[in-house]
Amino acid sequence: MTPQEALHRGVTELGLELPQGTEVLLMRYVALLEKWNRTYNLTAIRKPTEVVSHHLLDSLAVVAHLPIPPEGALADVGAGAGLPGVPIALARPQWRVTLNDASEKRLAFLRQAVIELELSNVAVQGGRVEQWTPQPKFALVISRAFARLDEFRARCAHLVAPGGVLAAMTGAAPQAGDCRVIVLHVPLLDAQRHLVLCPAGS
Repeated sequence: MTPQEALHRGVTELGLELPQGTEVLLMRYVALLEKWNRTYNLTAIRKPTEVVSHHLLDSLAVVAHLPIPPEGALADVGAGAGLPGVPIALARPQWRVTLNDASEKRLAFLRQAVIELELSNVAVQGGRVEQWTPQPKFALVISRAFARLDEFRARCAHLVAPGGVLAAMTGAAPQAGDCRVIVLHVPLLDAQRHLVLCPAGS
């Protein structure tokens, strides 16, 4: 199965309706990631088919579950190589997506990805998340970079607008307290994946 076939099969299995041309743009993103990985260690996964399953489909699997208004704004904190933010932005161009990271080399890649993929709905924000004071705040803040749910909530709650949500992508289901845990099925990925949706104010 080629990477393109894997992506198309995965999108079909997820039941996602993507804007015309989105799968082509996602594959251009894979190619850009592969190119930059030769110089910068952006991701440990190098094979294009595995990038599709472990990164693209993993990111796209959350799209249908994100409680965001039709033209709402979200932030991807600790975005790294742009995951899940770039696939989400491509899948839902009506959402405004801000990618945050503290690493200059990753920020350089993210800015280049925004330019090359012509992502008019994406902004890049550098710096530590604790020092970031966005105005206006976001309907949803998502991350798959934080090791612990409580740390993510403590460090990122100030980014979320009243009534908004913190969304953590995890492997094993965490002790979630007042959060809602959604079991995800990621096509072509044989691993536990969960989306944890938490109110920001508690």
